[in-house]
Amino acid sequence: MSVGVSTSAPLSPTSGTSVGMSTFSIVDYVVFVLLLVLSLAIGLYHACRGWGRHTVGELLMADRKMGCLPVALSLLATFQSAVAILGVPSEIYRFGTQYWFLGCCYFLGLLIPAHIFIPVFYRLHLTSAYEYLELRFNKTVRVCGTVTFIFQMVIYMGVVLYAPSLALNAVTGFDLWLSVLALGIVCTVYTALGGLKAVIWTDVFQTLVMFLGQLAVIIVGSAKVGGLGRVWAVASQHGRISGFELDPDPFVRHTFWTLAFGGVFMMLSLYGVNQAQVQRYLSSRTEKAAVLSCYAVFPFQQVSLCVGCLIGLVMFAYYQEYPMSIQQAQAAPDQFVLYFVMDLLKGLPGLPGLFIACLFSGSLSTISSAFNSLATVTMEDLIRPWFPEFSEARAIMLSRGLAFGYGLLCLGMAYISSQMGPVLQAAISIFGMVGGPLLGLFCLGMFFPCANPPGAVVGLLAGLVMAFWIGIGSIVTSMGSSMPPSPSNGSSFSLPTNLTVATVTTLMPLTTFSKPTGLRRFYSLSYLWYSAHNSTTVIVVGLIVSLLTGRMRGRSLNPATIYPVLPKLLSFLPLSWQKRLHCRSYGQDHLMDTGLFPEKPRNGVLGDSRDKEAMALDGTAYQGSSSTCILQETSL
Repeated sequence: MSVGVSTSAPLSPTSGTSVGMSTFSIVDYVVFVLLLVLSLAIGLYHACRGWGRHTVGELLMADRKMGCLPVALSLLATFQSAVAILGVPSEIYRFGTQYWFLGCCYFLGLLIPAHIFIPVFYRLHLTSAYEYLELRFNKTVRVCGTVTFIFQMVIYMGVVLYAPSLALNAVTGFDLWLSVLALGIVCTVYTALGGLKAVIWTDVFQTLVMFLGQLAVIIVGSAKVGGLGRVWAVASQHGRISGFELDPDPFVRHTFWTLAFGGVFMMLSLYGVNQAQVQRYLSSRTEKAAVLSCYAVFPFQQVSLCVGCLIGLVMFAYYQEYPMSIQQAQAAPDQFVLYFVMDLLKGLPGLPGLFIACLFSGSLSTISSAFNSLATVTMEDLIRPWFPEFSEARAIMLSRGLAFGYGLLCLGMAYISSQMGPVLQAAISIFGMVGGPLLGLFCLGMFFPCANPPGAVVGLLAGLVMAFWIGIGSIVTSMGSSMPPSPSNGSSFSLPTNLTVATVTTLMPLTTFSKPTGLRRFYSLSYLWYSAHNSTTVIVVGLIVSLLTGRMRGRSLNPATIYPVLPKLLSFLPLSWQKRLHCRSYGQDHLMDTGLFPEKPRNGVLGDSRDKEAMALDGTAYQGSSSTCILQETSL
């Protein structure tokens, strides 16, 4: 997860007299257009391949036949958005390498989804992550989760399309609405026609372009300042190489604990329960391939984070030797990297275009993931349950129509973003505000068998209220502050880094020289703890309401929707302790007899005739569901 583009001062489109305009040559335009053409060609190839024989499963889930490596690269591409490519180097340039410690959270942030969320989702044979909420609770909870996700993504799509185009226009003079339309139309066409398989393979191509563009900047920049050794020496000399900041204060924006542990919850909200990522896991040909793809993302993410940090250090060293122009010095932080690239790569035709292609590859991968996931949840959660009689051909047409519709909506949201001015900052933060409560809702269902539907709904609402209270409060407080940010821990409004991420964070509050008190102190909570705070709110409120409303009495509980936390934890105890606690394994018949799952399946199907529930009840489909542990007093 990375800090996004700072938007402390709204940008405005510039004319063709921009400083960077002369460095964007015909060759650069060719490289940029080539990116769009190849992305479109890959998407159309998968759309035309087998035209007329496509199924809804192939369109939305790539027929569940994807391999480990393309899924891993697609997961990374969705994570690495354009605002992250601009935002991470800017963060390192301004505040030093403290942000690099965020990489410490990647391991747990991927290990937990790989061994908890992916097995549960995969064995339930889901298409939408929110189907889980119906299997665990009821349709009302499923619809609440789906609507919350759609609201989150629709707001985010317009911003992630508009903001990079606006930054590019301000620095290079590249036509704002031409780039918005080009990205929006190309992305809509290949996503709608090619489906998830086209999205994944274009993500693979775009990931390679992103790394090539960033490596070009590092190589040329370090060569101009005397090598990477010189870069490191200059950064160390000016205090840009950060050590371990072990301050446990959650109101300090970046510390080791905040980055390494607060970041875990941000990662879980993105890689654990976000539909854009879950959909990729579920498209894998086997559960093992899905888990391996999650593991494979880890080294890629570390490399991506290091590359972004290196660009920031190279930029810092470069500007110690080559002073900024007045226009560069007055630019908004989200323009720093683009000004640097245009200044660094001038006289090298094609390389500025390669970096712009890298920047827009991030946008394409993020937006296409959003389109595809939105079409999927709308189809599976809001349409199919009410109109199950749809034929395959009509369902395919409707799925493609939904992707086209969300593409047009994205363009509309980009236009609205251009008219919002300072309110744009609040719109951006909504993405991060919603991620934590959704994570809390899934954790409530998966880890707490006593949680019931009323508790889930009230918990989600409480989490959203808390998220918007803190998020909007921090925005209003920061807007009202006229004091400059502290150089050691300062911050400005920042775009979330991707879908996920995605990004998955709210705007970061300004940290002023005067220490805030009262509610202002509360609003200065580090943005990296937002997800943890909001998801905990959902769990605590949900459990309280569930206990007050009779828990799961009178309701059937599908054991495949519960992760057996207690048996897993107790399995680490010595065998003698396990015997004293009387830990035993029970079959599903025993679970039904004891009332934990009172309704027995008929002909392999529970209740209604849903195949997914039948698979969930199959002992081979869920290997942990039959374990339980009875704690009893032992006679001495």
